[in-house]
Amino acid sequence: MMALYADHVHLTRASRIVVATFVALTLGCFKTSSAVAACTDPARPEVDWSRCYHEGRNLAEADLTGAKLRDARFNRADLSKSVLNKIDGRRAKFVSATLEGASFDGANLTEADFTKANLTGVSLQNVNLRSARLFRANLKGANLTGAKLQAADLLKADLSGARWTDGKTLCAEGSISQCK
Repeated sequence: MMALYADHVHLTRASRIVVATFVALTLGCFKTSSAVAACTDPARPEVDWSRCYHEGRNLAEADLTGAKLRDARFNRADLSKSVLNKIDGRRAKFVSATLEGASFDGANLTEADFTKANLTGVSLQNVNLRSARLFRANLKGANLTGAKLQAADLLKADLSGARWTDGKTLCAEGSISQCK
């Protein structure tokens, strides 16, 4: 009889552990999901739009300072004159986007894709553009002072009038793929 009672206590303890684990995991899921911002949140500083699709959206003059835009898509979007300083834009896509006069100062844009983007007059000071794709991008008059461009693809990018990474060199008219 004592052995049967011991098995019952053991089973009860095991059941309590299973229930407690289930409750903890369930509450943990709710807590995590409520902390993640929705892709429908309005444009504002420090918004979390990681992995969100904003293709073709008009976000001109938006203030997205410090926003989390990792793996987000802004293809064909209008972000002209927007403030994107200190964003986490790793692997973000800005293909054919209008970014004229925007500011990305201090941003992390590692592996970001700016293929055919209009970056005329954009500020990219102290930006991490390592392994970024700037194929056929228009960087006329851009400020690249302090930008990290290791392994960046600048093939057919127009750098005419851009301030180069050293902060002193002004790229000559007709600087395609490299600053002359």
